[in-house]
Amino acid sequence: MNSRDPLHARPNGNVRQSRHSALVAVLVASVALGGIIAFAQDGDNKSLATSNTAAAGSSGTVAAAQAAASGSVAGVVPPSSAVGIDNGASTESTIAAAIAGTDPSTAAATADASGVAAVDLDEPTAASGTACKLTEQSVREGSTGASVTCLQNALIAAGFYSGTASGTFDPATTAAVRKLQTDRNLFVDGIAGRESAISLGIWPDEQSLVVHTPKPAPGTKDELGFRLSSVSSIGSAIPPKPADPGSGKRLVYDRAQQRVWAVAADGHLIRSWLVSGSQYNNEVPGIDHVYSKSETSTAWNGKALLPHMVRYQKTHIGNIGFHGIPIHIADGTAYQTEDQLGTRLSGGCTRQANADADFVWAFAEIGTEVVVL
Repeated sequence: MNSRDPLHARPNGNVRQSRHSALVAVLVASVALGGIIAFAQDGDNKSLATSNTAAAGSSGTVAAAQAAASGSVAGVVPPSSAVGIDNGASTESTIAAAIAGTDPSTAAATADASGVAAVDLDEPTAASGTACKLTEQSVREGSTGASVTCLQNALIAAGFYSGTASGTFDPATTAAVRKLQTDRNLFVDGIAGRESAISLGIWPDEQSLVVHTPKPAPGTKDELGFRLSSVSSIGSAIPPKPADPGSGKRLVYDRAQQRVWAVAADGHLIRSWLVSGSQYNNEVPGIDHVYSKSETSTAWNGKALLPHMVRYQKTHIGNIGFHGIPIHIADGTAYQTEDQLGTRLSGGCTRQANADADFVWAFAEIGTEVVVL
């Protein structure tokens, strides 16, 4: 993978050729739209956009945007020195428009008006009428259990599967999922994840899984001296951490709960906070390690600033990292507010309140373990 891969913020698999061509054409034409997933050259973290020109804009504009995002980012370099690449909401809408066959200029205008993409690839096409919901992030060929049974019943109700709901994800189920994804302009990989489940009406209510803790008193700090954001917590206010396969000092990111826990070397919890992860569920579960950091990244086309980028995962479509709330370079506005954290809004990376980004920047040195659930 080279550093100029177009990062489409999508899960594993291959898109149909016609959709791929349309998507490439839109991306080539979309100079004015934001990037998606953080990626950089493996060796030296160079930006796709040159560091001197990608982040044009005044320091005052950036400062205002940081204030709008409810928190400063200590040690962030000036825009003229920004390096790295990452995700912005505008390109999320362009990709959605390209695959859905709508006018990308209209989609982009809608996204820019709110600061968050209004066009969502995960919008349900039709509900199946089944009452069940998946209890797993995704199921694929070889999977078994209640989630597979639920999926098969939904595929039967929607007319994509003629077999019986056996609870075993067999090749016929894979073929049915691929037909669903093809017919409804979803990403075609044969894996039933968030998009496919939403399209069938069997994705659980995500907000029911997200725990919002009381806002800490202004100026509250954790044991390491880092201030808390409005969505972070310490001590007894920290929600229970799910079981994870990690060990020692680590960050644990639960996609279902849209929450991260910082675990000390001796196993105690230092702090926890809400994030905005990928809309497309394309973070790969497992154990990774921090491999690259940039004080400030720019979007792939230089349209957004990403404070305190901490890259932790490499995928076949690009690299994923933790960072502060993105900032529109054009007008200095933030892509989202802290109140919106806990909702999937990113195209691939893990957005955090800037106070939490400050903490992660200091806590997660190169090699730190990151567990994705």
